[in-house]
Amino acid sequence: MSRVKPEAIWQHDKVLPYILTRLKDKISEITAVEKIFLFGSRGRIPFEQWEDLEGKDWDVLVQAKCKLKNAMVLVDQDYHLDLLVLDENQVKKFTENMMIKQLFPINELKCLINKNKEYGNI
Repeated sequence: MSRVKPEAIWQHDKVLPYILTRLKDKISEITAVEKIFLFGSRGRIPFEQWEDLEGKDWDVLVQAKCKLKNAMVLVDQDYHLDLLVLDENQVKKFTENMMIKQLFPINELKCLINKNKEYGNI
């Protein structure tokens, strides 16, 4: 998620603040952001194994009041981010048979991150 250190794009501490603040603020200028999820490989595997995903892009799903057809225009060109912005019904259909991790408004990763820091795994 970094133009300066492309090898660090898998690092949650560099990527999640971008996803949860800058990107959310950009989308909020157009439509209200209700929820933010990770899907794809980060939605499927446990947080503790994310280091195995080095070099993989981030798959981000935003639930908003309305769908944004070309949401990729909101993402800086050099970032490795796949972004979908859908409404609630489309999110339900899209995620029906997949594992996802919610980042906003409930951050399902927060307790895992704190636990791993406490035990020295991060």
